[in-house]
Amino acid sequence: MAPIYKICNVDLWERARISGRFTGAEIDVKDGFIHFSTASQISETLALHFANVRDLLLLTIDGGSLDLKWEPARTGELFPHLYGVLPISAVLAVDPLLLDDDGSHILPSQL
Repeated sequence: MAPIYKICNVDLWERARISGRFTGAEIDVKDGFIHFSTASQISETLALHFANVRDLLLLTIDGGSLDLKWEPARTGELFPHLYGVLPISAVLAVDPLLLDDDGSHILPSQL
């Protein structure tokens, strides 16, 4: 399985790293699952939900190690969701999401 991705702020990641588990952002807790994106979904997710937001990280996740549910968004496109806690051991990489001059996020070179 290809990696999946989670966008989160630096403070949230630091708390998760210290505790050894990621329980999600406020929206994840509200919805009852952790929202993830595929590589092809990251840019749109950033534009729709994180425009001009600073201090973000992109977590690259080993989706094959998780019990994911693929569920449709409002558009009908399937997104990976995790109903549970994300173990830190499933995080393969953590990259900063810097902003360009237009306020758009710059994705890591591997994407």
